[in-house]
Amino acid sequence: MQHVLLDTSFLICLSTPSRTNHQTAKTYYQNFIARGVTMFLSTIVISEFEVRQRVTDLDLHNFIVKPFNYDDACTAGRLFERGFAAKAPGDDRVAVKDDIKLLAQCMTGGIEHFITDDGPCTRRVAALRSTGTVASLPHAICIQDPFSDAWFAEGNQASLSLG
Repeated sequence: MQHVLLDTSFLICLSTPSRTNHQTAKTYYQNFIARGVTMFLSTIVISEFEVRQRVTDLDLHNFIVKPFNYDDACTAGRLFERGFAAKAPGDDRVAVKDDIKLLAQCMTGGIEHFITDDGPCTRRVAALRSTGTVASLPHAICIQDPFSDAWFAEGNQASLSLG
């Protein structure tokens, strides 16, 4: 793993010790730093995080801020139909739309991993990846699952099913 885009839910868990998955978020964050993984922070995530907490409360020197730009918007538009089709019944349409924008930023920016505390989002990404029709879709890491050192191994071994 060389790059990761951080989702709002990941940042909330990281910055809130009372959250269920705080320790998992903290372990990934510490590993990203220790292993030299570039952490991207989308302006979309910043706007969502700012609703309840100031982004300046975070240690911002560890992140590269990634603006949502023209190429990201075009990619998101093309991805939306497939992403929306992969949503489960009951998934919030607005959340799906914002997730697709973040995935588009990964795709246009060559960011191969996306980390979140949003289980439905990771299931949508897995469904899209399984079709093989969306090139350069990132691997989604869900911190609802226990920390896995395998995400840092060559070939993203954590994403393989051994069942």
